[in-house]
Amino acid sequence: MPQQTSDSISQQTSDPVPQHTSTHQQQHNQPSASTEPSPVKDAEQPARIALAPMEGVVDAGVRQLISEIGGVDFCVTEFMRVTTELQPRRAFMRICPELLTASQTPQGTPVHFQLLGSDPQLLAAHAEKAARLGAQVIDLNFGCPAKTVNRHKGGAVLLQTPELIHDIVAACSKVLATTPARLTAKMRLGYEDTHQVYDNHRAIEAGGATELVVHARTKTDGYKPPAHWHWLHRLREVSRIPIIGNGEIWSIEDYQECRKVSGCRDIMLGRGLLADPYLSRRILDDNPQLPSQADLSAALLIYLRRMQLKECPDKFLLARGKQWLGMIKKGLVPVDHLFDAVKTCRDAGQMFRLLEQSAAGERHYAHYLPEPATGLA
Repeated sequence: MPQQTSDSISQQTSDPVPQHTSTHQQQHNQPSASTEPSPVKDAEQPARIALAPMEGVVDAGVRQLISEIGGVDFCVTEFMRVTTELQPRRAFMRICPELLTASQTPQGTPVHFQLLGSDPQLLAAHAEKAARLGAQVIDLNFGCPAKTVNRHKGGAVLLQTPELIHDIVAACSKVLATTPARLTAKMRLGYEDTHQVYDNHRAIEAGGATELVVHARTKTDGYKPPAHWHWLHRLREVSRIPIIGNGEIWSIEDYQECRKVSGCRDIMLGRGLLADPYLSRRILDDNPQLPSQADLSAALLIYLRRMQLKECPDKFLLARGKQWLGMIKKGLVPVDHLFDAVKTCRDAGQMFRLLEQSAAGERHYAHYLPEPATGLA
C-alpha cells in the first residue's frame, strides 16, 4: 500500500510533530502526558486479534472461514440497526446464526453481537434480548462512518454527543447486569476532529463498557491513510478499560508497529484481513511469506462454494465474489488481471471457473484451509 504523509488530525493540535514512519503510515505527534494516568495493566495477558464488524461483508460464512484459517481470538457481527421497535428473534439469528452454537463459530471462536442506534432504552432492550438469546458479549457501534447510517443518528455521528453515548452505554450496561453477558464498544477518534475524543472515551468507560475498540481515524478521515496510532497510546494513558487498536493494518509489519506505537496489547483487523485472509494466522506464526494469488483465490472459492450450497442466488454470489476480490485488490498481493477478468463476469459459473483456474497455481498456505471436501468439492 502506498505511504501517506498527510495527517488531518495533527493539524488540529498544537503538540510537537516528530515524524514516525511505518509500512503504510507516517505518524505525527507524540502523546502528551496525562494529568491523571491510570494505565490498564494488560502486558502479562496474551495478545488477542479480532476480526472487525464490516457491514455487508463479514457474515457468518466469512467468520467461519477466517476462524478455520486461524489466528483470530474473536469476531464481531455486522451491526443490527435499532430504530423504532424491538426486532423479532429471527432478525437476531439472521445477523448472528452463531447464537445457536453458544455464540461461537464451528471452530469455537467467540462471536460478539453488535448493535447500532441512538435510543438508549430501545438499544438496552435489544442488548438484553441478544443476551437472553445467547450472546456472550454485546458491542455498541459508535464508529460507522456511512452517510446513510449517520443521517439516521447512528454510528460515528454520535461522537458529537458524548452525553447521549454515556446514556446508551449506561442503559445497556444496566440491563446486562442481570445476564451473563458483558458490554463493549467501538468508536473513532471523533467526527470531524479529535476535540471530544477524551469525552467520548470517558462516556463509554463511565457507562460501564468493559473494553473499547478505537479506530484511529475520525469519521471525516474515513479510510484515508494514515491511521493515527499515537492517539491510541494517549487514550491508554487515561483508560481504566482495555483499548483495542484498529485501523490501517495490512501486514505483519503494520501489526507490530501499531502495537509498538499505541501500546495496545490487542488489535482488531478489518480490511487488511479481508485483503489477506491468512494475515491473522501469519501474525500468530510470525510468517512473513505473503500468500499467492492462488492462495487468495482458493480461500474466496471455499467461501463462495459454501454460500452456493446454502442456495444463495447467483446474483449474490457474483456480487460478493466481485466485492471480496475488490478488497483483495487493495492489499499487498497483485491480483489486477484476475480482478479485471472477474469484473466482466455475467454469471457465477463463469466466475467460479476463473477462480478455480487461479487457485490451481502455486500455493503457500493450502494447509491453512479446510479440506477440499468441506470447501472446494
